[in-house]
Amino acid sequence: MCKMFKVSKSGYYNWLDRVPSKRWSENEVLRVAIHDIFKDSFGSYRAPRIREELLIRGYRASRPRVARIMRANRLFAKRKRKFRVTTDSKHDYPIAPNILDRDFTVHRKNQVWVSDMTYIRTGEGWMYITVIMELFHRKVVGWSMGKTLGTADTIIPAWKMAIRSNNITDRLIFHSDRGSQYASYEFTDILKEHNGPVVQSMSRKGNCWDNGVAESFFKSLKVEWVYHQNYSFRSEAELSIFQWIETWYNRRRIHSTLGYKTIEEFENEMYNQKSAA
Repeated sequence: MCKMFKVSKSGYYNWLDRVPSKRWSENEVLRVAIHDIFKDSFGSYRAPRIREELLIRGYRASRPRVARIMRANRLFAKRKRKFRVTTDSKHDYPIAPNILDRDFTVHRKNQVWVSDMTYIRTGEGWMYITVIMELFHRKVVGWSMGKTLGTADTIIPAWKMAIRSNNITDRLIFHSDRGSQYASYEFTDILKEHNGPVVQSMSRKGNCWDNGVAESFFKSLKVEWVYHQNYSFRSEAELSIFQWIETWYNRRRIHSTLGYKTIEEFENEMYNQKSAA
């Protein structure tokens, strides 16, 4: 082997007896930690998020170093795929103005909610998912999973869930696309009858960027989770997605928009700052 690789025998035996370098040992420790974090994230974390998680756990490593170790160990995050957005905006219901106007920066809880819906294939047919996200801490506060795209199967149960866990006392902007479910009298009457001051806002026609935060959530859900599952039954998909939202996204996933904190960490930090003030 020495002859084939053009290495001297003395050099080979030197290498054989040599103690691993400090750098190599540190990389081995990081490799194990990175692998655990990558696995916990269902293979969704790239180098920036993994580095932030390493810092939380007491490890120090630069982003390029983390990226090198990931490449060397073939830890490649799940790639985004093309994402089709379907909105039924061909209806005769009144359209609300675009009050949000892509201003996704909010300063308090329950200042802006955004909502969107998508579909997931199962062995029993399509399942339609509607979510409502609280924009201040990016938490999913309401959702529904139904067999149809009817208003009663989509936005109404999602709205009722969100309202049960949130007390709306100040002005709330509720933003969505122009879908018939959001524009229907069945839903808009509920918004008008609500005790708190709710103002409805809708995206411009054919402009997906106006509701980019909600659509980004569905990209994460599908790329990180749904595309790697095979649901035979709707009930199986419901349980799977419930677990992803409640046990991962709302509780353990770190969000770059929150300074690489989990939603719970961000909420606690805001509460402590408010108490100190």
